[in-house]
Amino acid sequence: MFSCKVFKKISLIKRNIWDECAKGHNPFLSYIFLKNLEDSNSVGEGTSWLPNYLCIKKNDVIIAVSPMYIKLDSQGEYVFDHAWANAYYNAGGEYYPKIQLSVPFTPVTGNRILIKDGLTNKETENVINYFAEYIIKITNSNFSSAHITFCTKKESLIFSKSQFLTRIGEQFHWKNNKYKNFDDFLSSLTSRKRKAISKERKFIKENNIEIILKSNKDLNNCDWENMYTFYQNTTDKKWGNAYLKQDFFNLLAKNFAEKILIVFAKEKGTTVAAAMHVIGKNTLYGRYWGSNKNIKYLHFELCYYQAIEWAINNKYDFVEGGAQGPHKIQRGYMPEKTFSSHYIANKNFRNAVKEFLKEEEKVINRDIQTINQRFTPFKKV
Repeated sequence: MFSCKVFKKISLIKRNIWDECAKGHNPFLSYIFLKNLEDSNSVGEGTSWLPNYLCIKKNDVIIAVSPMYIKLDSQGEYVFDHAWANAYYNAGGEYYPKIQLSVPFTPVTGNRILIKDGLTNKETENVINYFAEYIIKITNSNFSSAHITFCTKKESLIFSKSQFLTRIGEQFHWKNNKYKNFDDFLSSLTSRKRKAISKERKFIKENNIEIILKSNKDLNNCDWENMYTFYQNTTDKKWGNAYLKQDFFNLLAKNFAEKILIVFAKEKGTTVAAAMHVIGKNTLYGRYWGSNKNIKYLHFELCYYQAIEWAINNKYDFVEGGAQGPHKIQRGYMPEKTFSSHYIANKNFRNAVKEFLKEEEKVINRDIQTINQRFTPFKKV
């Protein structure tokens, strides 16, 4: 009924076909975003991300696609399996290369099997099941494992019926409860949290830090150069190397700027920090931040408060601030589960990972319950 084909470059797939499958809901799954990663050499030869875009055909017509990569390490994934790799090596196995279905360097939930409209629920499930069977087949032949990270809950449930293990993660997202303005949002918080945020924002104003929001054509070459420099500063401090090349930012400026919001901070006319966000359909995604000067509370202002204010003003439903970050809780970001699916070719190792994931899920469930019951920043209704 179906057939499968792999393409080493996304340019070998027509843009309209890919985007028809992606449906435009998530900017990171768009043809142009993924192509920018390739064209800038942020992924591909010489990196640990080797593109192998997966396409499903029915009657020789592509009806589904997936951003699949052969991975040579576990960098830039945000669902950490370094301990699995070490255990696999200690048992005498080769963990890399492995299969990865995800958006490189992007811890954002979205469909990993992108399917055209017009299919029934049953047909959609059949397509995902076919993908699962194909991935298991190629993994058993050539790889240690396959990892479908930051997929949807629905996808993970379907994959779990095909020998895939479900891994639960945790992120912190802000939700717009039809706030009229930022003060309206503040009024929903407990007195202590409200005063703390007001104090932090007041500090920025009193120190004459100018905040400037720019998007699309308002962004000039200097703005993009500043953003890349700040991105480099942050990655150098955290990881020692920048995954994304400067050409990636140049390409965003050229063909993706309408999806970009950058919040700049200036001190005495000099740009000292910036935070880049990606504009989705109803969600603002926080992505990169950096600063060349240590100014108290500036990170919170650019990455969280300005994002919340923009979302309220533009009637956006959510702000996702990226991976990790319990410090976001007191700023109105609450815990949300994330899902990923993992197939381990070796049955004994798969069983060991399965037991680990059960215990990990218990810890995350307890953490979310504790935050919601005891550490919520919102007034109790």
